[in-house]
Amino acid sequence: MEFPPANTCKGGNVSPGISIEGLNSNSLAVMVFNPSMRGFLSYCTWLIWDLPAKKTIPAGIPHGGIVTDPVSAVQGTNDADVIGYSGPCPQPGEMHRYLFRVYGLDDYLKIPRGSTKSALLNAMRGHFLQYGETEAVASNVPSPAAAAGKTLKRK
Repeated sequence: MEFPPANTCKGGNVSPGISIEGLNSNSLAVMVFNPSMRGFLSYCTWLIWDLPAKKTIPAGIPHGGIVTDPVSAVQGTNDADVIGYSGPCPQPGEMHRYLFRVYGLDDYLKIPRGSTKSALLNAMRGHFLQYGETEAVASNVPSPAAAAGKTLKRK
């Protein structure tokens, strides 16, 4: 799946909606990673937890440590030093892969807003009930037609 423009830095930088199947947990946490980012083993672009266990995480969750609309949740500080979602922003000529990891937990974590990925991972230890992962790609590579159009010269 490719990110819609609204979910990227060149669009609205809006967090995407996530559908979940086979849910049997009390709360959810989501971590989004960009393993394509140069110089990072696992560049994290979104941390959100204490989500109610529902089959859909809605799109458009605003920045901020404590969120109440469109869903109640707590967000952490990602590797871009932002509290909330940071959309894909590959450099020209690059394509990046993003991993969405959804954790079903036995309880709410109640860790402070703005916590880092290591704090979230530590808090989740011993609380895992379920795990799911999906991926999406974002590219800043011109389409073949656009690239061909740039090389054509009119006489």
